[in-house]
Amino acid sequence: MKSDTIIKKIIDCGVIAVIRAKSSEDALKIAEYSFKGGIKALEITFTTPDAEKAIKEFASSFKESIVGAGTVLDEESAKKAYLNGAQFIVSPCFDDFVNEFCKSVDIPYFAGCLSPTEIYNAVKKGVKVIKVFPGNLCKPSYFKDIHGPFPHVKLLPSGGVNLDNIDEWIKNGAVAISAGSSLIEPYKTGEYEKITDLAFKYVEKVKKARELYK
Repeated sequence: MKSDTIIKKIIDCGVIAVIRAKSSEDALKIAEYSFKGGIKALEITFTTPDAEKAIKEFASSFKESIVGAGTVLDEESAKKAYLNGAQFIVSPCFDDFVNEFCKSVDIPYFAGCLSPTEIYNAVKKGVKVIKVFPGNLCKPSYFKDIHGPFPHVKLLPSGGVNLDNIDEWIKNGAVAISAGSSLIEPYKTGEYEKITDLAFKYVEKVKKARELYK
């Protein structure tokens, strides 16, 4: 299945760069510099003006990348993202219509959930990767607690993830991590090269943590 292949590629990389920018042009630059640092999975959020244009251009220019759309809140946005080349869809919450659309075109839907009930209901509806959001509201050990009753659920933290706590997220069962503001912070001062340096550090941190806690 196409969805399973995309999920595997994202998990193999281990890091999703969450890109929120003031324009599609800025989003493209952030994505490019993140990609240079080894992050192959790029989530361009729909809070970015003309996000679909950035998704389309980046997907066509960087064939080895896995480009997705973030902050997708309705089916119309999901369709727009997909038609412009998005290979996965991310939401801050679970939405039935977005979920059904993603299943119909066989791409992954990373639905935002926090409580055990939300996680259970999303998995029951076919969601294969749960975006635990906001991640800064729980400790990494929360993943270990969730895997007690739900051992096979794939959990991905989003929010509150940084270079200092990646080890703990991986140790407690995160299949990959999302890096947002802590990764793209240099964008605010136009220091894009620093994003590449940070991207490399994120990928290496995940790799080393996996080796340590496998």
